[in-house]
Order: sequence, then C-alpha cells, then structure tokens
Amino acid sequence: MESPPESELLTMRQIRNRRLREGWSTSSQKKKRTKTTTHNGGGATDLHIDESNSGGAMADVSLSLASHVITAYAKDKNLVISPLSINVVLGMVAAGSNDPTRDQILGFLKSKSIEEINSFSSKLATHVFADGEPLGGPRLSTANGVWIDQSLRLKPAFKETVENSYKAASNHVDFQTKADEVREEVNAWAEKETNGLIKDLLQPGSVDAFTRLIFANAVYFKGAWIQEFKASSTRDHNFFLLNGSSVKAPFMKSSEEQYISEFDGFKVLRLRYKQGKDYTRTFSMYFFLPDAKDGLTDLLEKFGSESGFIENHIPDELVEVGKFRIPKFKIGFSFGVGEVIKALGVVLPFREGNLTEMVDSDIDGKELRVSGIIHKAFIEVNERGTEAAAATAIDYEGCCGPSECEKIYDFVADHPFMFVIREDTSGVVLFVGQLLDPLANS
Repeated sequence: MESPPESELLTMRQIRNRRLREGWSTSSQKKKRTKTTTHNGGGATDLHIDESNSGGAMADVSLSLASHVITAYAKDKNLVISPLSINVVLGMVAAGSNDPTRDQILGFLKSKSIEEINSFSSKLATHVFADGEPLGGPRLSTANGVWIDQSLRLKPAFKETVENSYKAASNHVDFQTKADEVREEVNAWAEKETNGLIKDLLQPGSVDAFTRLIFANAVYFKGAWIQEFKASSTRDHNFFLLNGSSVKAPFMKSSEEQYISEFDGFKVLRLRYKQGKDYTRTFSMYFFLPDAKDGLTDLLEKFGSESGFIENHIPDELVEVGKFRIPKFKIGFSFGVGEVIKALGVVLPFREGNLTEMVDSDIDGKELRVSGIIHKAFIEVNERGTEAAAATAIDYEGCCGPSECEKIYDFVADHPFMFVIREDTSGVVLFVGQLLDPLANS
C-alpha cells in the first residue's frame, strides 16, 4: 500500500492540538467530546451573548476602563478590578434614568438600548455566572442588591427590571436615622456574597442621612487549573520592578506544554481552568507579558485602545516550553469609580441626575443623583488555581521535542505584566489587572 505524502502526515502533537482545538479531552482514554456548545446544563439554550455586549464592544469597554483606572490610580501599584461588576451597576443606573443621562451611559457601555443591557445582565446571572462547582468546574456567583430609603418606593417597571433582569433583592431601610447600620448591612452582604474576600466595601461616613438609594453588585470566582503546578517545584527568583531594582519572589514552574503565542512586543499565555462536566463554558486566565522589562506602558496603550485586543491575541495551540515560570501573587485594590467614568464622558448621573424612572415619591426624580461609586476587588493566584472577587456599590442622594526541529517557547513572567480572567464562549471579561510587584499586596 502506498504511503501518504509527507505533507499529509501529522505528528502526535499536531493531532493532540487539533483535538484540543475541537474540544476533545486528551486525558480520557475514550476521548469523550467536551466541545463547548450553546446549551446550558440547567435548561437554558443560549449562552452566546450579543456581540455588541460580549466578545466585541463589552470587552473593549472593560479593557479601556482598566487602562484608565491604571492611569488614574495605579501607575505604580498592583491592580485588579472587575469591569463586569462596574458595568452591571451602571446598567441598573441606566435602567432607572431618562434621556440624556441614559444615552450617556449607553454610549459608555457601547450598547444600543436599555433592553440590550437588561438582557445582557440577565444572561450573566443565569448563564455565565451559574455555579460550575457541582459539575466539577469553577465556583461562581454574582449577586445584586438594592437598599432604598423607607420614604421612597421603586417604580413598578424599574422594580420589575431589577428583580427579573438583575435578580436583585430590594431592601427598605432607614437612612435618615440609621445610616451607619445600613452601611454595615451592605458591607456584611458584600462579604457574604464574595466568600469573605471583600470586607468593608463602604467606609465610615460614606452613607449618611442624605443617602436615598444604594445599588451593589458582587462577583466571586474560584477555579482550579487543568494542570496544577507542583508546590514542591516553586522556587524564589528575581522579579524585576519598573524602577530597575528587583525582589525575590516565589515562582511556579512547569515543563508541560502550554498555550503560548508571540506577538509584536509581547507574548500571551493562556491557562485554562477545569470545567468538569460543564460543557457550556470555558474559563481561562491570560497573561500578557511585554518582551521588554519596562514595556508595560506600551502594552497598556494597546490593551486599552485596540478594538478586539483579547480576541485577536488568544493562543490556540499547545507548544513546547523551555524556561517557564509564573509568580504567585495576591492583590487587593479599591478605588472610587466616579472620577474615572466622568473622565470617560459619564457626567450627567453625578450632576443633573435625570434618574426619573427609579422611584415614586414627592421628590422629583430629577433631583436624585449619584453621589459616589465604590469598587473593591481581590485576587490570589497560586499552584492550585485562582480565587477572585469584587464588589461595587453606588450611593444615591437626593438632591513537540527538539529532535522534531519545532520551536521551543520561553515564558518567564519576571517583570510587570497584565492579566485577564475571561469566559471564552461568551467573551465576557470577569477580571482585569496588572502585577508590578508580586510581594506587594496592594
């Protein structure tokens, strides 16, 4: 029998890569299909979120927001935020506002209509953030809450939106005489919904007798790597800081093949999380490592300005690695969202209000305005995987081997880099951050 031409022969690695790209599991002897589909195990039939809100515009909004937060608050420190959490509470503001405030928020979120935002938020809760732990995947949760002064009443249409689209529970409280007790109640809620990672979301004095409404969102993620790192292999190595000095930090190592791609001026590593029998979603963490030790500024500019940046820079093939190590790290970060989004053009909710669709009361809704937006996030990356959480609150007031001659890839994350946690089927970005110093828990 005549042998096939050499061009038709596949190496074992190429066969394995093809199977991985097509969704096959290489660890099962039966090669059971684990291809991502658009069917949710809970009975829902559409995990895909409209392109303008997921892999396209919404991801662009997330990276742009992260870039501006770094510029404003974290030029010289570690950072992690959940743009998703911020976008969800802004969606609730948009749902309760009127033109031109609504149009301004829609423009910032790059969304066509309030109906689109509400649908997006509903799918987040029921599809993207459905808990995967019972199926052997990541532990996930998201929650929304509304605290409204007892003197006010949510308008029926807005109440229906926050309860159905945002799955938010409404709580009537007494801001006028028990403001600090309400603050502690919101803080306890955020801590519970983030598995204890986000504490003291609202600082003393941030809620007072003039507060009329608080909207809050909390997200939680805990995923284990498909290929966990051996703790016994973790060693201290130099991590080079932006000021030219270095620190000794613990680095995780592996000799296993990895998803790595090289681009102009930077490399990208994709580490996948275990998904078990959750066949609808795939969660990954991406490391964007500049080639130059001081190259983070240039990378950040691309990160925040190029449309489709993540989608255009996804490693899709396993490659052999040479030197490969990633630092362990923990980051905690908090900031006031208001000044950042004002700089990005969202000013009317803070000035003119126009939040006329939220409440029925003797107070004209035009006098209700946003007084502050607080965001707090945490992430830990170690040998087993990743645990991350974030909470956002809005305060309203009245008024192959070498023998095969294939390329060996190095990926040594020993200098500042960016990272992203993403659900790959929908393109939803859960967390974004930068690591400048693995020993500094910001």
